[in-house]
Amino acid sequence: MLRPSPAPAPALRSVLAALGSPTAVREPRTPALRAAQGPLSPELPLPVHLLGMPGATGAAGATGPQPPRTLLAGWRFLIRNGDRAIAAADTMLTPDGWSFSHFFEGPYVTATERALIQAEALVTPYQPRLLSVPQLYMLTLWLHADTEADGASTEPGPDDLLVPLAPAPPGIAANRPYRVADLLPVIGMRLAPPPLLGSAAPA
Repeated sequence: MLRPSPAPAPALRSVLAALGSPTAVREPRTPALRAAQGPLSPELPLPVHLLGMPGATGAAGATGPQPPRTLLAGWRFLIRNGDRAIAAADTMLTPDGWSFSHFFEGPYVTATERALIQAEALVTPYQPRLLSVPQLYMLTLWLHADTEADGASTEPGPDDLLVPLAPAPPGIAANRPYRVADLLPVIGMRLAPPPLLGSAAPA
């Protein structure tokens, strides 16, 4: 069961304006939009957060695992034509507010729609988001357990789920829900810098 957070009205207006612009719709990277017959509608707005894994060294030299940091980077709308999503539109925050960024197509559009359909069948309600790990070329559907939270809030909760979207990095199963506590350490290990040459291996 999904309970989406409403997107900022200016973000939606900017996407609607772009859909009405022949220049934006006919970009070379969006052949499906150029060939679409019938109306195009932006649906299923999702806040897109970027994941950053802090180092092991905390303030004043303290050591130990630090909580992950996430940053709201934009809102993404799936562009529906008929009964399926054929593209997506990203918006970004500018000094003048939320503005259209670009349209795009590709496997993540289909994977996002598939993951949302699967999540809708869950008994537990979740707030859907996207969590991006640019360094790993990884995108996950972030199912936030606090359905009343603002979509801009950035703290992963212990009851949240992460569903890696296909294509996922090697060794991480796509379309499978992971608990945050199970997947984030795996991501953190992959993002950790390699040990310096000559340094001792960890025990």
